[in-house]
Amino acid sequence: MTITKTQEGAKLTVAIEGELNTNTAPELEKEFETCLDGITSLVIDAQNMNYISSAGLRALFGAAEVMQENGDMCVINANDEVKNIFEVTGFVDIIDVK
Repeated sequence: MTITKTQEGAKLTVAIEGELNTNTAPELEKEFETCLDGITSLVIDAQNMNYISSAGLRALFGAAEVMQENGDMCVINANDEVKNIFEVTGFVDIIDVK
């Protein structure tokens, strides 16, 4: 997995490439621990994410909890397989998936 961050003021876009799974989710969680201070808009760009596991969902849920207090969060550009995982697990009710 590759994580690319782009910040514009208080908006942070995190692009994820590859699989967000049990092995890679801890890396994303560590990124979130250090980069969300002062952020009011978090965008997860899933254009190049080809898979997300329950561990990946948990990492995104943790970020969503932080952002719920500070602003908003959304996932953009998810492919049909990743969108389906968000829908089946009910995460579309927690995180805005566009």
